[in-house]
Amino acid sequence: MASIRVDGNDVFAVHAATREARAYAVSNSAPVLIEAMTYRQGHHSTSDDSTRYRDSDEVDSFSNQSDPLKRLNKFFEEHGWMDSDDVAAMENQERKEVLKSMESAEKRSKPKLSTLFEDVYYDKPDHLINQEKELMEHIKKYSEQY
Repeated sequence: MASIRVDGNDVFAVHAATREARAYAVSNSAPVLIEAMTYRQGHHSTSDDSTRYRDSDEVDSFSNQSDPLKRLNKFFEEHGWMDSDDVAAMENQERKEVLKSMESAEKRSKPKLSTLFEDVYYDKPDHLINQEKELMEHIKKYSEQY
């Protein structure tokens, strides 16, 4: 399979790689793997404290040198297309939109629990049937918790 490795922290490099991968895929009717090399600045999850296995100076160094948003903002500023006030205004507007969307989503009815096991396989495999059964038994047993 064809593949492209790209600096995943460079918006323009990712765009170019995606454009090339698409052109290849279309002309060859074949898939392309895009390997975007990047750095995870945050923890894996809320239960993970990555400072236990990597130095916080390492994370700070990456954040200061290679953060994709900082790099893009710097590019815009260097070309006079945006300044820090423009970025702050855009971030504020986007924050409002995200909060508005979250509020709207939270008002919607929750999906039926059974949908958790749908739309993955055409025919539900045995292991998934068993997981669904176990979940329903668990919820029935501990119904006061749900």
